[in-house]
Amino acid sequence: MTWLALPWFVLTTSGSPTRMGFVVAAGVAGAALFGLPGGAVLARLGARRTMLIADACRAPLALAVPVLHWTGGLSFPLLLGLVFAQSAFFGPYFAAQRVVVPELLGEDEEVVGRANALLQGATRITLVLGPGVAGVLIGVIGAANVLVIDAVSFAVSFLLVATFLPRTRPVEQDESGGGLFAGLAYIRRDPLLRAWGSMMIVIDASWLVLFAAVPVLVFEEYGRHAAIAGWLIGAFGAGALLGNVVAYRTLRRVDSLTWASVGLLVEALPLWLLPLPLPAVAIGAALFTGGLVNGLVNPALHSIVTLRPPAAIRGKVMSALLTLSQVGGPLALLAAGPALGAFGARPVFAVVAAVQTLARIAAGTVGLRLRPTVAAV
Repeated sequence: MTWLALPWFVLTTSGSPTRMGFVVAAGVAGAALFGLPGGAVLARLGARRTMLIADACRAPLALAVPVLHWTGGLSFPLLLGLVFAQSAFFGPYFAAQRVVVPELLGEDEEVVGRANALLQGATRITLVLGPGVAGVLIGVIGAANVLVIDAVSFAVSFLLVATFLPRTRPVEQDESGGGLFAGLAYIRRDPLLRAWGSMMIVIDASWLVLFAAVPVLVFEEYGRHAAIAGWLIGAFGAGALLGNVVAYRTLRRVDSLTWASVGLLVEALPLWLLPLPLPAVAIGAALFTGGLVNGLVNPALHSIVTLRPPAAIRGKVMSALLTLSQVGGPLALLAAGPALGAFGARPVFAVVAAVQTLARIAAGTVGLRLRPTVAAV
């Protein structure tokens, strides 16, 4: 819901796509700057404790935004600071989610891949329901009240993790896992992770720009109805959820690296429909198809990058990959905000489609080329 509620909150209170871009950029910047230190914290505390601390800190930070808005104390710099601080906990939390899967289930790539399909499927359900519900709720109770629900969700997450996630001991560190930059060093040495990590810088930054452009498109062309923005974003989640279901049933029968690499080559094709002057339902269909391919590809991709590094350094590698995936976001969003204000959403969609196409072709080609080497390992 916050994917829509926070940009909509900024748009309705400031009327500025540029400010909206700055707020989203602040969120990404926090995740990028604290990704590597978060990996060190994760290695020391373990996945479960890291997730609990992150949720305990994010709940009050999320609640502060609407409360300060209602009391007249929310300046724009303070909003940027709160969003930045909240996002600083995203990196270690995301890495902990990935690390805890093999901690609980073992190192078998098929098992981890299917577990990742289930985990991502659960996440995609929220992407299907959240924006649509947010679009309706924004019209009924306002964006600020939807942000209160966001704060409550972190508290609920804390209780769920504390109650149901078994306690696991942090993996013992060896010399390979020492140092703040150990994860980046491992990625630099590994040809597959080096190629896919470089791809993540470009791809994840462009996803952020794409989803930031959806509310602007609705403001420009579809009557400023938050519900339309909600179901457009939800269409991507619905496609991704269906892709996760297919991946769960298919990964046991295919080679994960081939599956992920071929999927990368075609994943950007539906995005080329977004710059065209199409009705909202066609834009939703394009996003649904893009989400479908994304859901097919990501479980295999995440199982490969999770299991490729040894357990002793895995947390730092996951945090480093998360940092790489976020590092391009602030710059992309800082550029996208003025571009959206000056040119509108559809030219920005064209740039996103071109950037994703080039990055995915490069990464997918590397994956296919390295198949014999990976199979030998």
